[in-house]
Amino acid sequence: MKLIETTPDVLGNTVNLYYEDLGRGKTVIFIHGWPLNHAMWEYQLAELPKHNLRCIAYDRRGFGMSDYPWEKYDYDTFAGDLKALIDQLHLTDITLVGFSMGGGEIARYIGKYGSDKISKIVLISSVTPFMLNTNDNSEGVDKEVFDEMVESISKDRPAFLADFGKKFYGVSLFNDAISEQMLAWNQSLCLMSSHKATIDCVRAFSETDFREDLSKINVPTLIIHGDEDKIVPIEVSGNRTSMMLPNAKYLIYEGAPHGLFITEKDKLNMDLIDFINGNHS
Repeated sequence: MKLIETTPDVLGNTVNLYYEDLGRGKTVIFIHGWPLNHAMWEYQLAELPKHNLRCIAYDRRGFGMSDYPWEKYDYDTFAGDLKALIDQLHLTDITLVGFSMGGGEIARYIGKYGSDKISKIVLISSVTPFMLNTNDNSEGVDKEVFDEMVESISKDRPAFLADFGKKFYGVSLFNDAISEQMLAWNQSLCLMSSHKATIDCVRAFSETDFREDLSKINVPTLIIHGDEDKIVPIEVSGNRTSMMLPNAKYLIYEGAPHGLFITEKDKLNMDLIDFINGNHS
């Protein structure tokens, strides 16, 4: 197994993070969404290394094959974990690709540590800039929505994840967006996460304000969002992020759900390759 150790906390505790490292060339780090792990990037990791790209994908703490600590599921910690990966592997000239809550890691990393080692970023179905409805963020989602998610996870996590997976990929009575087998695979990945991490990350991605972090982004950026996303609605996220980053390239995938890394995998791969290899006009 390939593991890196995170920076020790005040008690001297470290967390081991599992990662995959495939291909040669420009470095691309893939940051997965909730409640999945690095394996969600299967179709990107199968294609992008063919195009002179070194692809690194890791499991967030509490997910996949990384350690499952009891505490510290917050974005300052997640950004520190990303920094530990970058530092220990001696990486530079990196493209960061974050899906959903993974977009928050990118924003917070640049907010805390700057972009000296980062050349480009990609935000896919991202939770930026701020998901929660508050007095100064009236376009956000009501807290009750996230409270209900936590309650359902606490009551029956497998049942919640099964229903969530269908919404995630836009599956309905009238739309077989992905196969039953793909849904089962998705469920197996989700169940590899710890119960505690699954709940704590709902609070993290819904309650963290990334607006100040986004103001510090100064590298070429690609934003991709589906206009049928029912998990992270485009009006709350992609549209607003693009307004905060007016120089970013913004691609709206018509009819695409949240999990477009599967439903639109070929188009996504082409757009990623074009952007990373230099075509970001």
